[in-house]
Amino acid sequence: THCISSAASDVYKRQVPVAERPEIDRWVISKLNSLIIAVDEAFDDYEPTKAARAINDFVLYDLSNWYVRLNRKRFWAGEMTTDKLAAYQTLYTCLLTLAKLIAPVSPFFADRLYRDLTYRDGKPSAELSVHLDRYPEANRELIFADREQQMSIAQRLTSMVLSLRRRVNINVRRPLQQIMVPVTDESMRQILDTISPLLLAEINVKSLRVVSNDEGVLVKRVKPDFKKLGPVFGKQMKAAAAALTSLNQKQIAQFERDGYIDLNLDGESKRVDVANVEIISEDIPGWLVANDGNLTVALDVTVTDELRAEGIAREIINRVQNIRKGRNYNITDRIRLRFAAVEGIEALLSQFGDYIGSQVLAVEVTVGEVVADRAEHLDIDDFPVDVEVELNS
Repeated sequence: THCISSAASDVYKRQVPVAERPEIDRWVISKLNSLIIAVDEAFDDYEPTKAARAINDFVLYDLSNWYVRLNRKRFWAGEMTTDKLAAYQTLYTCLLTLAKLIAPVSPFFADRLYRDLTYRDGKPSAELSVHLDRYPEANRELIFADREQQMSIAQRLTSMVLSLRRRVNINVRRPLQQIMVPVTDESMRQILDTISPLLLAEINVKSLRVVSNDEGVLVKRVKPDFKKLGPVFGKQMKAAAAALTSLNQKQIAQFERDGYIDLNLDGESKRVDVANVEIISEDIPGWLVANDGNLTVALDVTVTDELRAEGIAREIINRVQNIRKGRNYNITDRIRLRFAAVEGIEALLSQFGDYIGSQVLAVEVTVGEVVADRAEHLDIDDFPVDVEVELNS
């Protein structure tokens, strides 16, 4: 709340219409109003735990780990532009609404959050307490299910790819070449086209390849869930499992597309819902594959020399930014970088020197002798290098 309070005079001056705010602002406002409905229904059913969990999921996954993190540059922007104002007002709306939503289950924290958000110039601008204010009501005109679905898919794919990166210990700052996502229909292809720029930026991958299940690029198999299928098939369970595991790629694609498949066992047709099985995509050489329900993604984990060099440049940027922060430099302070002459550094800087300089606000990026007492050691994978970081006087 401190960042909003410090800019309160601007936040309250004029409201940026929701329809004129960026797509991600409208998405989180849509999720917020959907949350209000879910929490209201849970309280009506005397399910405070269900309500609290819904609030927790929104705060953790949608607001903090997604919206705030993706919009840090907007919050840190120097001037109070319309875009920055929209970001502040969107976050303010979310926090104020959350203070009211959690009041029944967390009365003291909710009241403190509410007071921090509504006090201006040392005086309350609203009710004296959150418990004297009206409970939130959802604005259904601001709820867009399609927008929420698109972002949910982006979040799930991001989580899947980052998990694959961790499996092979490839840091997210190291770029990779491609991900591949199989689709079962045209609507999913359109969703991926829409979210592609955001998704690729989040997972640091160069391109997204959308493939049809019928292309056979990814080999899939069906794993029956015996606990779910047992009551349906009884003594025929063994035959049903054999039939499911022997499905070919075309049949599995149809199974995913329709959401069910009919098995003919001893002259009797019985339907199997896709929710009662697990469809697994097998890894292919040079790729890792992950599944999450109806989503599958394959990640190309081949690291070329070009990708390795770009990854080192990104890692240098991160380390220098941490040095700036540790020395309490102002965010606008310009610096100079001098790297020790180690093998490969000149080639790296000829390709990425300008990029590194622009990201860390360096007016000069050079190679030369460094003074040991003033140098910082950057041990980046198998590319250790010393660098002097100095304020530009």
